[in-house]
Amino acid sequence: MSQNNYFGGVDIGASATKVAILDANRGLAASDVRKTGVNFETCAREAMEAALESCGRKLEDLTRVFSTGYGRHNVAFAHGTKTEIACHARAAHHFFPRRVTIVDVGGQDNKIIHIDADGRRESFKMNRKCAAGTGAFLEEVAQRMDVPMDRLDPLAREATEIVHMGSYCTVFTKTEILAHLRAGKKVPEIVAGLIESVVKRIIEMNPMTGEVVVSGGVVAHNPILAEMLARHLGHPVHILPHAQLAGAIGAALFASEEPQ
Repeated sequence: MSQNNYFGGVDIGASATKVAILDANRGLAASDVRKTGVNFETCAREAMEAALESCGRKLEDLTRVFSTGYGRHNVAFAHGTKTEIACHARAAHHFFPRRVTIVDVGGQDNKIIHIDADGRRESFKMNRKCAAGTGAFLEEVAQRMDVPMDRLDPLAREATEIVHMGSYCTVFTKTEILAHLRAGKKVPEIVAGLIESVVKRIIEMNPMTGEVVVSGGVVAHNPILAEMLARHLGHPVHILPHAQLAGAIGAALFASEEPQ
């Protein structure tokens, strides 16, 4: 492979669009993350152009581009598409080339993917069509408490106890939060309880034995989630490098592996 080869991956999620550009050695050369707008094609192109500009490249410099995610079929400049499951598995195997369980905590859904030592998918499970346990759940309840999303992790770390939530439903949880605030519970303790409720929802989805790797924007911004998950499981949990870019990196890796 020529050292001048560059490969692109575009992951258009329901909440965020991510772009990753890999060099010939499959190292991350550039990236971009932005909120997914109403026009997937425009969002993908703007994200790609921003990533390319940051590493001094142009679209024509890319040998190949693959897309993935909710809007993967809306990327006109992509040469091919891959599913989110395949891309998260590929990225995880790139960084952890052994048998692992991948937990992707996304903005709108969660995925648990089991891969073998060769990176082949053994099974996977997605959450029900409900916001509970996802980034959308945390975003909604954070707004209800007037807490910025980037404050959730530091606030949870200030907690001296965890206020356990009785409901996974976003609507009922908002009511429950009000009751806890009226009872004098502190915001850090409630935030810690909200993150713990996400962890419990994930554990309910599928058995997780062996080594676990967590990906997705939620854990990228709230690494305490992985720490709580490790405590509940009783064994270490790793956060995938560039966790929010996992899908895009996986897509770019697939692009780099296509025959020239």
